[in-house]
Amino acid sequence: MSQAFVLTNCESGAEIQVVSDLKAIDGVKKVYWIFGIYYIVVNLECGKFEELRQTIVLRINNECSTKTLIGIDGSVR
Repeated sequence: MSQAFVLTNCESGAEIQVVSDLKAIDGVKKVYWIFGIYYIVVNLECGKFEELRQTIVLRINNECSTKTLIGIDGSVR
């Protein structure tokens, strides 16, 4: 399972539509409204890394500016 958190900015006033669009994307598990430098955080989960990458590149980056944090499986010692 591949997972990512996408920190998202969009134009002021477009947040409601962007959140609605993000929730409709396969692999989006949760969308959070936040305060700070970014407006929205998206939690993505996909079966394979390539599927995760395609979701981020093709679906989210076209909507707004983003910063992506990709998680890796494994435990921290």
